[in-house]
Amino acid sequence: MAGRFAPRPTRTTVRGGHVVVPARVPRQAPASPRVRTWVPDGPLDLGLVLGPLRRGTGDPTFRTTPEGAAWRTSLTPVGPGTLRVTQRGEGIRGEAWGPGADWLLEQLPELLGAADDPAAFVPRHRLLAHTRHRRPGLRLLRTGLVLESLIPSILEQKVTTGDAYRAWRLLVRKFGVPAPGPAPERMAVMPAPRTWALIPSWEWHRAGVDDKRASTVLRAVRVAARLEEAARMPAEEARARLELVSGIGPWTSAETVQRSHGAADSVTTGDLHLPGIVGWALAGDRDADDSVMLSLLEPYAGQRHRAARLILLSGRTPPRRAPRMPHGDIARF
Repeated sequence: MAGRFAPRPTRTTVRGGHVVVPARVPRQAPASPRVRTWVPDGPLDLGLVLGPLRRGTGDPTFRTTPEGAAWRTSLTPVGPGTLRVTQRGEGIRGEAWGPGADWLLEQLPELLGAADDPAAFVPRHRLLAHTRHRRPGLRLLRTGLVLESLIPSILEQKVTTGDAYRAWRLLVRKFGVPAPGPAPERMAVMPAPRTWALIPSWEWHRAGVDDKRASTVLRAVRVAARLEEAARMPAEEARARLELVSGIGPWTSAETVQRSHGAADSVTTGDLHLPGIVGWALAGDRDADDSVMLSLLEPYAGQRHRAARLILLSGRTPPRRAPRMPHGDIARF
C-alpha cells in the first residue's frame, strides 16, 4: 500500500493559519531534455557571464560540474525548470527539463548576453583596457526574471555574504521543490511567492534572517506579479518600481536589475566595499565614498556597471586594514 500513494504534505501552524511544506517525492526517471544550440557573435566565457547568478558554493539553484557544465534552476512564468549549459568550441548547447524548459531555452541567448553590447564600452584607464583585453568573454547576462534576483539580494542587506548565502541555501532547500530532470544532487527550484509568504517566523530565525529582511521579502512577494512586470521595463523604470516596496532601496534594486535586465549602467551604491575598490583602482583612494566613486565612473556613463565589473575582475583591491566582519548567527538566540 505504501508504494501506491504519494506522500502527503505536512502542515505547520503559523500565526493562526497553516503552511504546507512541500513533500519530498522521490525523483522519477528524467524525461528526454529539450535542446537548443546557439552560436554567439563573439567570444563568450560561461563562467564570467553566469557567475553573478551563483550565491555561494552551496547555492541549490546553481551548480557547476567538473566537465564544465553550468546547471541552473528557475521558477519561470510557466513553472519550474532546470537548465544545463555547456560550451563546445564556438557553440553553446542548452538542455532543459520541466514545465519551464521551453521558456528557459527561448531565453538562452539573452541569458548569455545576446542583448549586451560589449563594444559600447570605451576604456579610459589603463587598468580597464588591460582587464578587458584579458577577459574578452565578459558579457552582461539578462535573466528576464525579477524575484529570483530580488529575494537573495534582500537577504544580503547589511550582513556578510556568508550569512546571506547560508540563509538562501537553507530556505530554498527546505521550502523549494526538487529540480526537474537529472540535476546534480540537492539542487532545488526557489519557492513560489505564496510559499515565501507562508514561511513561519521561526524558520526565518533559524536561517539567520532578522525580522527587517524577512518583512521586506514578505512585502515583495505580496506584489510579485507587479514586480515581475518590471522585467519588461527599462532598467531605471524597473528600479523605481522595485523601490516602491518598503525596505528595497538603491543597493537592492541595482543588484537586482544587473541580473534581471543586464543593466550596463546600474552601478551599485550604498555598498560597504565597492567605492573603496573603485577609488583605489582608478585613483589610489581607498577611502572613496559613493560620490567619489560615481565621479570616477562618470566617463563611463551608460556603462558604469560594466566598468565596476572589470575593476573587480582586475584583482586590484586595497590591502585589508581590519579583520573580516564576524559571523553573526541570530539563530542561536
